[in-house]
Amino acid sequence: MTTAELAAADRATLWHPFTQQQGWAEEDPVVVERAEGTTLWDSEGNSYIDGVSSLWCNVHGHGHHAIDAAIRHQLERVAHSTLLGLTHRPAIELASRLVDLAPAGLRRVFFSDNGSTAAEVALKMAFQFWAQAGQPRRTGFVHLRDAYHGDTVGSVSVGGIDLFHSLYRPLLFDAWQAEPGDADHLAALLDEHGECVAAVIVEPLVQGAAGMVVHPEGHLRAVRELCDRHGVFLICDEVATGFGRTGRMFACEHEDVSPDFLCLAKGITGGYLPLAATLTTERVYSGFLGEHADLRTFFHGHTYTGNPLACAAALASLDVFEREHTIARLQVKIELLGRWLERWVAPLPGVAEVRRRGFMTGIQLAEFPPAARMGHQVTLAARRRGAIVRPLGDVVVLMPPLSIAEPDLRRLVEIAAAAIDEATTGAPALAA
Repeated sequence: MTTAELAAADRATLWHPFTQQQGWAEEDPVVVERAEGTTLWDSEGNSYIDGVSSLWCNVHGHGHHAIDAAIRHQLERVAHSTLLGLTHRPAIELASRLVDLAPAGLRRVFFSDNGSTAAEVALKMAFQFWAQAGQPRRTGFVHLRDAYHGDTVGSVSVGGIDLFHSLYRPLLFDAWQAEPGDADHLAALLDEHGECVAAVIVEPLVQGAAGMVVHPEGHLRAVRELCDRHGVFLICDEVATGFGRTGRMFACEHEDVSPDFLCLAKGITGGYLPLAATLTTERVYSGFLGEHADLRTFFHGHTYTGNPLACAAALASLDVFEREHTIARLQVKIELLGRWLERWVAPLPGVAEVRRRGFMTGIQLAEFPPAARMGHQVTLAARRRGAIVRPLGDVVVLMPPLSIAEPDLRRLVEIAAAAIDEATTGAPALAA
């Protein structure tokens, strides 16, 4: 098929996520044909820097030889085998590696296949634990305003972005909302409702889908202490922040916090295959043990739970982290990213604020009429210059693979600055 034929077939058959399809039909799509390192090529031969890690999941670059080889090696053995009533080497080895890497106390690993299910598993485990522990009143959850934990019904129930979630309100269970970064507000909620709370769920340090909202230093530690004071579980959703994005393997490490549940996905396989994991403590695991007739089993699972190919990719990705000293080498690039954003992006009249933690960057544009779709206009301008970025409303997100070379990182920031300048110059802003 030619590019035009592919575009026509796309419009005739595909329904894209988080996309207004009517608008999609009015634009020429980028048809990605191949990728290598941090570069994508389209069907016309144009190249682009992957400025958002293919939706925040690519870690070591596309086509990394070690991960490619691991998947091929696993293909020669078994592509898929269920974990219901059976087990296999890649899942066992990966669970062991994750336990060794995770914050202290997280000793049990439940695999699923995406970030939403990782959060859903944690919510259901917390709920069922308390029911089986003789505390049936602990059925509620606390989440942060503007939270995002995925798109399944349970994870949406603890989401707080009205644009995404308000329509589904009749399907959801109620939850209490805490103000992001405000430990006093959380303390007041727990003082009032703590005896009915099963768990507090947070995105540690950075709320990604909210527009890269960065929490103040010490906030996560304060949340942990409040949960301990009220005997409430802490769920840390590190689907976006895990695997190096904040400059440490897990964001929890910055404040030496061990949650009761740790949700992982996205970067777990290096951005190759769908896989997720929910890690929890021996205390939680023990709460599900009993005789068959006790019905304390965790009745939850997925067909592709612990898929061997995905587990093999994840093991290879962890090997690359060690062999290439990914986290150590990232520190210089984090410093450069901050310096270049301050030099070329922050001073632009069309930029209101730059928010960043590690390699997670949100560029808040000045206020423009919603109909202008300014974030989208910046995306198109960046694409014309050779970079793929994606906005969250009028927040332009930069989150390249951790492996990006310094010249390409600099070029990505320069392209973002030029694209913002082009799109916003002369555009009518909203009155202050």
